[in-house]
Amino acid sequence: MTDQSLAVIILAAGQGTRMKSSKAKVLHEIAGVPLVGHVLTTAQELGAAHIIAVVRHERESVAEEVLRRVPEASIVDQDEIPGTGRAVEVALATLPGDFDGRVVVLSADVPLLDAATLRALVSAHQHEGNDLTMLSAVLPDPSGFGRIVRDASGVFEAIVEHKDASPEQLAVTEVNAGVYVFSAGPLRRALANVGTDNAQHEKYLTDAAAGIRSAGGRIEAVAVRDPWLVAGINDRAQLAAAARELNARIVRRWQLAGVTILDPMSTWIDVDATLAEDVELLPGTQIKRATTIARGATVGPDTTLVDCEVGEGAVVKRTDATLAVIGAGASVGPFAYLRPGTYLGADGKIGTFVETKNARIGDGSKVPHLSYIGDTEVGVGSNVGAGTITANYDGVNKHSTVVGSHVRTGSHNVFVAPVRIGDGAYTGAGTVVRKDVPAGALAISVAPQRNMAGWVEANRPGTAAADAASAASGEGETQV
Repeated sequence: MTDQSLAVIILAAGQGTRMKSSKAKVLHEIAGVPLVGHVLTTAQELGAAHIIAVVRHERESVAEEVLRRVPEASIVDQDEIPGTGRAVEVALATLPGDFDGRVVVLSADVPLLDAATLRALVSAHQHEGNDLTMLSAVLPDPSGFGRIVRDASGVFEAIVEHKDASPEQLAVTEVNAGVYVFSAGPLRRALANVGTDNAQHEKYLTDAAAGIRSAGGRIEAVAVRDPWLVAGINDRAQLAAAARELNARIVRRWQLAGVTILDPMSTWIDVDATLAEDVELLPGTQIKRATTIARGATVGPDTTLVDCEVGEGAVVKRTDATLAVIGAGASVGPFAYLRPGTYLGADGKIGTFVETKNARIGDGSKVPHLSYIGDTEVGVGSNVGAGTITANYDGVNKHSTVVGSHVRTGSHNVFVAPVRIGDGAYTGAGTVVRKDVPAGALAISVAPQRNMAGWVEANRPGTAAADAASAASGEGETQV
């Protein structure tokens, strides 16, 4: 249910210079989803009535991604005044004037934070009557982070930035995680008094915390048990580390749900993928985007599936497939390439070194070896011979090939589209099919074979081939 008294502000305006990328930092992906996408999902799961994203750097691309994922979100532009405090201030201005609920502030580059942790934080904020409740983390190396300073009884006193900390404060290992729940009224009043009189000339959100404290407001810092939940991404090394950590969690979740994963370290599963019980993933496998795999299917080794559907009991090995549907009991690979629009019916086969594109291959039909099948429909129970090519492009337009049911085509065929092979038809080896083949017919395109005797010896004298031919013909034997 939507909580009308809850707003989430997502800070997505930063440039992210340490990523050294032309793409906005928050659009870099882990587990198949941009960093900001993970945070938006968490905000939605929290049930907030208001989701506001503050943008600036690469404004159009970031806003487009936010609205693609959460169309009801509000996009707010940070103005020329820098700082997290200013970002929150401009976001607050978009809320209804009478909004007096709770404001959750998240960073778009903290992708592993989950809704359960935030629900607990919001609940603690409400039940304890806090004006500000923040997440903290205890780190073995807190260098660079603002320290959470508490009094002798453990009550929150202040956030002290690393550069401003005393030696005693630098020894503190509890740090500010940058995740906050504010009461809207105290937050508005505190931000109104925050200036930019600091080394960076920025309006800091942490200064609002100090303002709430000085006004007698109640503040509490709650330490997370798992520091990965609040890990921020600032460079590509941190991006890779977070991706591996998230993947390990995804893999473990599927293992506990009944999926066999032989080598978790070499298996990658995106967050939007869906796996059924008794699926088996072999080493070197990537299950990407919204791929779904049904019960009892085996995928891998060395296979990448992107937005694919794999049916119950199917086997897919050493295959690269995108936007393909593989039916129940079907077999694919090894070394198959399934391009978008491929549909393989139940108990069908796409075999070794076969490429398909926009091809619908019916139940029980097989394309076993060394073929290209594009813009093609194959009926049920047909067998396409080795080395077959559908010549679907005339240099200007693409054309379709239709192969009927229970067809047997010979090896090394070329189907020059548009062409139709009728049900039950056969084609001979080496046939180039340029015209429709009626049902039950045999199509051949065989020219008479000519054997030019003595050609090698006459045209390649002195070669090993000529010597072998001469010996075989008896011309090199000694006469008695």
